[in-house]
Amino acid sequence: MTTTAPRLGAATLLRLLLITAALLGTVLTGTANAHAALTGSNPKDGAVLAVAPKDVTLTFSEQVALGNDSIRVLDPRSKRIDAGEVRNLGTAGLVRYGVALRSGLPDGTYTVAWQAVSADSHPIAGAFTFSIGAPSKTAVELPEQEAGGGLVGSLYGVARYASYAGFTVMVGAAAFVLACWPRGAVVRPVQRLVAYGWVTLTAATLAMLMLRSPYTGSGGLGDAFDLTGLQSVLATKTGAALVSRLLLLGAAALFIAVLFGAYAKRATGAEGTAEPGVPRPDGAEGTADPGADAAGGEPESARERAEEKQDLTFGLAVGGTVVAAGIAATWALSEHASTGVQAGLAMPVDVLHLLAVAAWLGGLATLLVALHRAPSVGRAAVLRFSRVAFWSVVVLAATGLYQSWRQVGSWSALTGTSYGRLLLVKIGLVALLVGIAWFSRRWTARLSERTPTDADGETADGEKADAGADASTEGDGGTRAAGTAPAASDDPLRAAQLARQDAAVAAAARKRLRDADPERSGLRRSVLAEAGVAVVLLAVTTVLTSTEPGRTEEQAARAGGGTSETAASKPVDVTLPFDTGGANGKGTVRLTISPGRSGANELRLWTEGPGRRPLDAPEVKVAFTLTAEKIGPLPLVPERVAAGQWSASNIQIPLPGEWQVRITVRTSDIDQTTVEKNVRIG
Repeated sequence: MTTTAPRLGAATLLRLLLITAALLGTVLTGTANAHAALTGSNPKDGAVLAVAPKDVTLTFSEQVALGNDSIRVLDPRSKRIDAGEVRNLGTAGLVRYGVALRSGLPDGTYTVAWQAVSADSHPIAGAFTFSIGAPSKTAVELPEQEAGGGLVGSLYGVARYASYAGFTVMVGAAAFVLACWPRGAVVRPVQRLVAYGWVTLTAATLAMLMLRSPYTGSGGLGDAFDLTGLQSVLATKTGAALVSRLLLLGAAALFIAVLFGAYAKRATGAEGTAEPGVPRPDGAEGTADPGADAAGGEPESARERAEEKQDLTFGLAVGGTVVAAGIAATWALSEHASTGVQAGLAMPVDVLHLLAVAAWLGGLATLLVALHRAPSVGRAAVLRFSRVAFWSVVVLAATGLYQSWRQVGSWSALTGTSYGRLLLVKIGLVALLVGIAWFSRRWTARLSERTPTDADGETADGEKADAGADASTEGDGGTRAAGTAPAASDDPLRAAQLARQDAAVAAAARKRLRDADPERSGLRRSVLAEAGVAVVLLAVTTVLTSTEPGRTEEQAARAGGGTSETAASKPVDVTLPFDTGGANGKGTVRLTISPGRSGANELRLWTEGPGRRPLDAPEVKVAFTLTAEKIGPLPLVPERVAAGQWSASNIQIPLPGEWQVRITVRTSDIDQTTVEKNVRIG
């Protein structure tokens, strides 16, 4: 019984990419999607104010999009107390938004919940609290789901990966046919690969357009069919980019039709297919007749055919490049490259980067399919792709280096941020991919030493790949040579069985010929390894596009804003000498503030005379001043606990910062002094 080994085809490759996308969706659910960052607010997180503010303002690291419900201020009973209209208070170089508050707010703790979409299309959200008078209990319950998380976030992440994969396969496979292997235009697996890439990219783009509203608004999956939400998405930069991508995909469909129609006829039909068994577009087997035109009609001169083919190739190359660059620009104009430093230069660089990725990895996928499903792919095609891949890597290295500097910005961000660490993983995968490619180039060089007859599908003995001279099948009680037509039979089931046997024998013969070629087998193995690493590399790249750039993360950390957690704090301990100038007027005063953060604190104070004996001063006063924010002095008279000991509870420090602490000690009716020191609180 003859069996055939499974072969890697276009559908198998696309399944592998989509399985990776499904796994990637779970990763993206827990990935930080913040690309803009909250760098400041007024009131600040944890602030305790003596008087109710008139408004709440938020400052961001880069441009964001907000609606009237994007900033909500809730009282301790979880009722909104803001005016509901978000105002743009920014100036040149400053991104700031605010919302007015109602007047006459009572004392208590208030919660500010905000949500926005950063300029590179990713949702961000957060919350913080401030208090009026004194902190209180609050009934506010914020959703645990992060912006862009949940099921919708997972599906959106899958669609993002699928769109990158579809673009890479569609553009890379078409470029491989045009630049490296024109005869591949009539190879069915290659045609299917390009078609699958187009369908995947189109479906993923439609899915992203439908999911965009619940993705940025933390809605449910049912909101994907809300026409009002879809209308609002179309008015955004990302929505316009997705619609533009769909329109360009219509042009890409026309390009693909011409590539596998008129171009396939000119590239193969006019010359008669030189590859045995590969059908021409008109359904006939390949012939060696150079005189027939593409339609099998009147003969034409070789020069006219060559000129016609050259013109068509040039038109497809120019048109295809324009369409591919336009589709790549829909990412560049709406994501990382469109924000931050040097955006005008970063966007065309990003387009080049995406095109180089597609030419390399998409061409690699096409070569893999061709080697497994079309063993007659010529040596010249492999050599051409080797050169294309080399220059693609050069472009990738140059554009990637610039993008890395732009998004990371410092060596510390390269190792100290999530984006930087992911970038190091990506660099490692690229290095591994280049290393494997070096082995592929060695196998390719060995292919070039073989004779043209070998490359065109013949064995060293001159046998055709699908001749099957040694094979035989049994049918109708006799022996039938493989490759001959099945004997006429009145039994259709028997006829179908004989046809399947013939196909199995021919496939086995081709497989034996393919496996008997050590150079081609070695090339297949190395290209398969490259494709496996490329799938992982594409996944890491997709995660990178959903991760806050290291430069932004460091800027937000330096600004000290953007989180809902209270700043790190530690108790303050101050010891100062004093001298009031009178009898028993010399000594030291020690003051502690615990826990040493904005909000409520406990104060303890001790006065000691010579020999560290308690000094029972008649009066001690304390004042706090935050010069940078023009707050204070805030006076405080601690309560005497024992001889030389004072305390005060629930003292309110409105904001963290560098506070000036002034301590006044009076040792008699006329003798007193004031000492001071700057300390960090909060």
